[in-house]
Amino acid sequence: MSKVEVNQGEIKVKFNEPRSGKLSFTELGINNEDINVESGLLRLVFDFEGIGDYNYFQTPTIEFFYEENMAETHWICEFNGETVLDKLDNHGHSTILLLNRKVLNNLEQHHENTLIVHAEFPQPANLNLKESCVHFFK
Repeated sequence: MSKVEVNQGEIKVKFNEPRSGKLSFTELGINNEDINVESGLLRLVFDFEGIGDYNYFQTPTIEFFYEENMAETHWICEFNGETVLDKLDNHGHSTILLLNRKVLNNLEQHHENTLIVHAEFPQPANLNLKESCVHFFK
């Protein structure tokens, strides 16, 4: 289903096939050892290259749940080098990123389709990997 690569400062999830429904970070293969948000910075890369034909969910969604009550967090999503979301999220234990399916469709390429999520937390964060999830495909 997916392969996880952990590089310094980055976690890359390479999809081998489109899977419908919500998929927790745990189901994607991300482990607690992989996620290190002690610096307050997180970079996740979702690679859709080579999975063949797929249809996006009506509102592709990425949900993050964390143990701490965070002050303002900053989120940026890029798809194929274009910023598709730049959001400040106020206090709380979670953030939900809603992506525009039509924008993603318009930016799709034949050779590379990569979604990059940058997060800037005001303090170290502990993500709940069982609750955090993605819902990209129908």
